[in-house]
Amino acid sequence: MMTVLETLNWATDYLKEHRVDNPRLNAALLLAHSMHLSKEELYICLHDQMGKEEKETLEDLIRRRGSGEPLQYIWGHQEFWSIDLKVDSRVLIPRPETEHLVEESLSILANISSKKIPSVLELGTGSGAIAISLAKEVKKIFLVATDLSGDALIVARENATQAGVSDKIGFVKGDLLQPFHQGESFDLILSNPPYIPDSEISGLAGEIKNHEPLIALRGGEDGLEVYRKLISQIPSYLKREGWLLLEIGSAQAASVSEMIGTEGGFQRPERVKDLSGIERVVKAQRN
Repeated sequence: MMTVLETLNWATDYLKEHRVDNPRLNAALLLAHSMHLSKEELYICLHDQMGKEEKETLEDLIRRRGSGEPLQYIWGHQEFWSIDLKVDSRVLIPRPETEHLVEESLSILANISSKKIPSVLELGTGSGAIAISLAKEVKKIFLVATDLSGDALIVARENATQAGVSDKIGFVKGDLLQPFHQGESFDLILSNPPYIPDSEISGLAGEIKNHEPLIALRGGEDGLEVYRKLISQIPSYLKREGWLLLEIGSAQAASVSEMIGTEGGFQRPERVKDLSGIERVVKAQRN
């Protein structure tokens, strides 16, 4: 029988051979997960013997990680906005930079009259991370979240229920604004759409291109296909002085801002940088 330390060394070597980044950290996290321990608790019991079932569980997890499957899918969850979300291969793993979209949304919603309940539409909700974060933060809010993928919506609904906000979000299956009629207007429409150019998909890390849903990544030939479609339709679904918020790729701020300006009906678009100084969000208010 192997000790916990010997098992950790074996797992580290396996991941190193399979060219997984940070093999020791990955091995420790998966070992702790298989033993139902925190990483700190794991290091206290390094000289204990590994149980047979724990070892078998770990071997399965390590092989999955060695194949390139993301840690978040192996664990089955990811934290976003301090909320524990279920994630699997049906949905994109929420990224920390997307929290900027939540921050900007909350700033806008805080300035809406306290006498009215703000109406918010999120297009392409995936795991439901953004809509659920807003529902947790804003006491009175009318939220609708859409996705083209019925499987993604199943995950999003489960996450909303787990977070205790299922009564505050209506989930709708459909392609962008297709499920709605012109005249159904919102105070805020936001989206983190697919924005990776098709030509760059093959160059992505294997754990992204081989495991995360491509429908949530592919942005067409230049990465801007969904933005064109969306921006051309948005004015008909936004209230006067309503806001459009879009997450963008690292070099897309100028192009997306120009699209909004060309479409008309909006004040000058603003660009918001993330903590790395990358323009991450474009926002514009309707006239």
